[in-house]
Amino acid sequence: MVFRRLVQRETLLAPWRDILRVFRRLEARGEIRGGRFVGGFSGEQYALPEAIGLLRTTRAKVARGAGRDQWRDPLNLVGILTPGEAVPAITSNRVLYRDGVPIVVKESEGKERFLVEVPTRERDVLRAALMRRRPVPLVRTYLGKSRAG
Repeated sequence: MVFRRLVQRETLLAPWRDILRVFRRLEARGEIRGGRFVGGFSGEQYALPEAIGLLRTTRAKVARGAGRDQWRDPLNLVGILTPGEAVPAITSNRVLYRDGVPIVVKESEGKERFLVEVPTRERDVLRAALMRRRPVPLVRTYLGKSRAG
């Protein structure tokens, strides 16, 4: 998925008009698809055909309420796709989401910054998820996860 606002932070980027010309040629050859895939952003958007299926699946899961998991953002799109202050694009920075909303950021100095109100009892679990560590056994049991999980 590519659109203008998504690539604005790239430093060695060709002008958008040149990129757009290439995308239009690829679309004419049937290699990519153009359209409006992500709401809230103006302008043309382009994606590989297989990415469109994944976007639809994700949208359907969120609509059913099944997207209640947490995940890290390897692309660091806070402040670009979501409102708020951007997180510097440094490899040690991490972002954790819940239901598509960024909830906590770990920046290079190792401190977490919670972007939303989080109950105190959940903070340790979120910190562990952000640091790619499994919760301690007591917390795993509380979360309903087995020892193997």
